Amino acid sequence: MTVRTIGIIGGGQLARMMHAASIPLGVRIALLAEGPDVSAAQVVADVTVGDYTDAETVYAFAERCDVITFDHEHVPQPILRGLLERGKGVHPGPDALVHAQDKVVMRERLSALGVPCPVFAVVADHDELIAFGDRMGWPVIAKTSRGGYDGKGVWKLHGPEQSAEPFADLKPGVRILAEEFIDFTRELSVLVARRPSGEERVYPVTETVQTDGICTHTFTPAPDLSATQADEIERLALRIAAELDVTGILAVELMQRADGTVVVNELAMRPHNTGHWSIDGAHTSQFENHLRAVADLPLGPTDARQPRAAMVNVLGGARDDLLAASAEVLAAEPRARVQLYGKSVVPGRKVGHVTVVGDDAADVRARAQAAADHLMGRDDSEGQ
Repeated sequence: MTVRTIGIIGGGQLARMMHAASIPLGVRIALLAEGPDVSAAQVVADVTVGDYTDAETVYAFAERCDVITFDHEHVPQPILRGLLERGKGVHPGPDALVHAQDKVVMRERLSALGVPCPVFAVVADHDELIAFGDRMGWPVIAKTSRGGYDGKGVWKLHGPEQSAEPFADLKPGVRILAEEFIDFTRELSVLVARRPSGEERVYPVTETVQTDGICTHTFTPAPDLSATQADEIERLALRIAAELDVTGILAVELMQRADGTVVVNELAMRPHNTGHWSIDGAHTSQFENHLRAVADLPLGPTDARQPRAAMVNVLGGARDDLLAASAEVLAAEPRARVQLYGKSVVPGRKVGHVTVVGDDAADVRARAQAAADHLMGRDDSEGQ
């Protein structure tokens, strides 16, 4: 089947950048958005405003789409399965997507596959959490099984006195996952693009920097990673994508210990913040390859255009007029590629990103940081 219209559920910046990638492919984007002025709704012509948790709203939207994909992982499983029952293509499908929706399901499946993960347990109350912490040693990590992002729904607990925190205001159907604390030296990410036919491509391994639970920087390829380590991580991500039968982009986030070994931290089945560098730094961006995979088109090459790429997220700061700030950045740092998301400026909110590519790692880092600092209204010393 020739896919002519791809429906995207969710109107955030990922859908916005997918729309940009759809233009040269010649496919039409239809959007189910949370509101009329969210990020992607500002640029997509075909917009339905509605609730993605309402089955009839989603089914009516899907009628004019050849296939459905996502800006986020939050569409309920019964609705996803209802789309399949109606003969609609859904990529990634519900059997794959559940591993990105529910951290307990993800941990259990990956552990069964022999994928390195933190030691974990599902805990029903704070007494079981205390028992886990006493057994593993404090601190421990507690996570909600569903709904957490950008540091929300995650707690680092230093002792039994904090054990009640994760259970406060716990929503029905959400469980608490307790994990050993991994004393990692850095975090890494690797993206895989995969078609329904099984064709797959892997992007270079990226080092990511998290600040208060939010990804703020990525450096690609990950510095000081041996060819052997990179190959092992890429093969691990490809194996996970195949075992879970993912269609589209799979992001595998990892923690690396001092001895070089890694454990899987999170999975995402959509374009991902850690792959934004690929818009300007790879031969085919993650957004284009996601759409190619969803439409079952041949995938594009994922190798880097330049030896180094640095991406810095622009978080809401002291400057409200990002367009004016962007003009200043483009004049001062002509090599910087600025992506603005069309969002109002709220402190700490992701409102854009900056990418710089080149030969010298220190140079691209410094240029990307300087550009992002200017957009956020910081001076150089505050941005380091």
